[in-house]
Amino acid sequence: MNLNADLGEGAGEDEAILGFVDSANVACGAHAGSISTAIATALRCRQLGVEVGAHPGYDDHARFGRVEIALSPAEIEALVAYQVAGLAAVVPIAYVKAHGALYHRCQSDPAAADAVARVAKAHGVGLLGQPDFEILAAAGRAGIPGYREGYADRLMMPDGSLAPRTHPGALLDPVAAARQAVHLARSGRYDTICIHGDTKGAAATAAAVRAALRDAGVETQALAQR
Repeated sequence: MNLNADLGEGAGEDEAILGFVDSANVACGAHAGSISTAIATALRCRQLGVEVGAHPGYDDHARFGRVEIALSPAEIEALVAYQVAGLAAVVPIAYVKAHGALYHRCQSDPAAADAVARVAKAHGVGLLGQPDFEILAAAGRAGIPGYREGYADRLMMPDGSLAPRTHPGALLDPVAAARQAVHLARSGRYDTICIHGDTKGAAATAAAVRAALRDAGVETQALAQR
């Protein structure tokens, strides 16, 4: 199993979270943070031995990349290629994970998912996505690794998708997140479990999840070691 977190978004708890995760999905400056933040976060991960994945999103700071933007697959590929190449120029990356609205677009849109997969393939890395959706299908079509992702800190719907943030109970507290993480790890359906670094109290959630996995006897490692 692998424990990852979305970081480099300027949320303020990254340093604490890095002590509990195996991998960091580092924002590339488009949807949140900045180029300087992306560089600093990536270099800090390297110092701590935390695996780095690129976390590209829509170029939309105002809405944190959480609102769909009507880009063509070619435009998505160019946007993601620009972001991933910038981060990969600083440190080696192990995978690509789209952010927010771009992630959800790719989960349901094969052409968009294929666009992101082409970027990942160009860098010789895989993709993170939820089981039974288009990102992992695109990874298969591209012949690159597809890592099955679940979420510790978010309510998951019966089909495995995330409940919208406006849904009652969509954000889980540390106790519930830890319980869900153990359930996901034991299910056999997931390779990695995510914690959102921008959620208030994310460091406490990361600590609780790490402790719960340890107590359950779940060993974790970098995705590249799987």
